[in-house]
Amino acid sequence: MKITNFSLKIPKDAGWLLPGLEIKRWFILIITGAVLATIGLCIITNLRPIYSLINLIMRFTQTLPPQIIGWFLIITGALAFSIGWLKTNYSILDVNTDRNRHAVLEDLYRRRKLNRGPKIVAIGGGTGLSTMLKGIKKITNNITAIVTVGDDGGSSGKLREELGVLPPGDIRSCIAALADDEDLVTKLFQFRFKECAGLSGHSFGNLFITAMCAITGNMVNAVKESSNILSIRGRVLPSTLDDMRLVAEMEDGSIIKGESNIPESGKKIKRLFTEPGNCKPLEDAITAIHDADLIILGPGSLYTSVIPNLLINDISKAVNDAKAKKIYVCNIMTQPGETDGFSVSDHLKTLINHAKYNKIIDAVLVNTKLNEELIAPYKNAGSEPVVVDKDEINKMGIEVVQKNLIEDKRFEDGHSSFVRHSPGRLARIIYYWYRKKEKDKN
Repeated sequence: MKITNFSLKIPKDAGWLLPGLEIKRWFILIITGAVLATIGLCIITNLRPIYSLINLIMRFTQTLPPQIIGWFLIITGALAFSIGWLKTNYSILDVNTDRNRHAVLEDLYRRRKLNRGPKIVAIGGGTGLSTMLKGIKKITNNITAIVTVGDDGGSSGKLREELGVLPPGDIRSCIAALADDEDLVTKLFQFRFKECAGLSGHSFGNLFITAMCAITGNMVNAVKESSNILSIRGRVLPSTLDDMRLVAEMEDGSIIKGESNIPESGKKIKRLFTEPGNCKPLEDAITAIHDADLIILGPGSLYTSVIPNLLINDISKAVNDAKAKKIYVCNIMTQPGETDGFSVSDHLKTLINHAKYNKIIDAVLVNTKLNEELIAPYKNAGSEPVVVDKDEINKMGIEVVQKNLIEDKRFEDGHSSFVRHSPGRLARIIYYWYRKKEKDKN
């Protein structure tokens, strides 16, 4: 059998004895308990057949070497016990085929390993955060995604205005990213209705979370129950339960309200703030930040995905005070209407200025490799590769981590190609950076 994520080849049922599954210890305990209980019962009831059995074995030893008889009994007993123990577990799990047996074993092995992974908090929203989570879930199960609730466009915006719920779109994407990508339920969760009166543009997941919100009473419970259905690794939390709306003051003094309207204004953003201005964070989010080993900001739209979470003062303060390693994943390309002409240091300064705390970032992860053919459509749309002004970043006391982060394959949407982070590369590079920092600390 092959354990997919770990490239480990082992005999089929022997896989249950793999290191890390925490089964062998209980296996030995079962045997020890059974033997001790049997001996105790024989002593209490003064049973003689056990002595007769020993005498019978002694007679056999007169014709065969004791070692052969001893090993024969040990192997036969262990084999019988193992088969019985495995069959009992399979019966309990109702596993009837070899394929399902090994799927259970692989899942158990993976979860045991990942349960020992670092506690990671990822803060952001949009496509960027969900993309990264697809890679992070292969490193640890101890993931908390803190997601912005400032969205007011598309399906989320319609549900927000018509039903008064927090926008479920970014939350839905993160839940799906942390679930099994091959699972049919996950595909159903991401399914979007097209050309359907009343449902056009809505995703099934958005409708499902909205319905769960009405049933369970609030978005936190709705997300929790939705996550349980998809058996996600980690958890997803909205940054606040308040009806947070994004507002931008532009450099010309004008005020633009609404997350979906800000990038469309064609004006340069001076500062971003929220209405109401004193949104309260989710307590579980604050606890997760305090307990984290690693905090990741981004990737995602700077003003409309990452910064909105830091506008909640208690969250930005918790990130600042946390003992965790902190890394910001900078976008590969500038975003028209948000970060036109921005360098990496501009992204960092904007984050720090809005958070109002200086120790929210230890390092910034930036991309080093770009295909000119791939970025040509972006240039035509007014988007440019983000310039890595390393000297300016170093003046800020922030470490620069430069790696190739691009997904090798292209994603087609009509006639457009997208420059996207590779979930696997992103996760591995962040994890290796974290491990190196932990090693240097010790």
